[in-house]
Amino acid sequence: MRRFTLVAVLSALVLVIAAPAFANPGKPAFTPQLFADGELFGTKGAAALPAPTDKNAHSFDKLFVIVNSNNADTQYPVAEAAPGPGFNGGRWATQTVEWTADGLAHHGVVPILTSYDDVMIHYGLGHLTITQGSPGGEGAPPDYFECPLLPVK
Repeated sequence: MRRFTLVAVLSALVLVIAAPAFANPGKPAFTPQLFADGELFGTKGAAALPAPTDKNAHSFDKLFVIVNSNNADTQYPVAEAAPGPGFNGGRWATQTVEWTADGLAHHGVVPILTSYDDVMIHYGLGHLTITQGSPGGEGAPPDYFECPLLPVK
């Protein structure tokens, strides 16, 4: 009888511990927060990092924060890379991006930038300026930080 009771208690304990893992199966849902390689990604949490050194600067990807888009509701920041080849695992160096007067005049309503290529094309056309560092202010990311990219569901 003692053996049966011990088995029953252990079984109940295993179910209590494992239940949360099965209560919400599948991947978690995250809201859109940035573009990378033309896709929307979410993120969760951010930890500020010190400025990179000569030894680790290569381990940061750029995150472009567009501050004056006239599509502000749908223009999320743009990551240099998404998970896959060339991705450094979620270590970011923030870049402030502004549409120039020429870029705004050329487009009227500016396009939504969704990839590093989009940013570089418009930068090459003189439609954007890029300044290293965060734009600052409420809700702006730190100059250097770490956070993952997560699929939006």
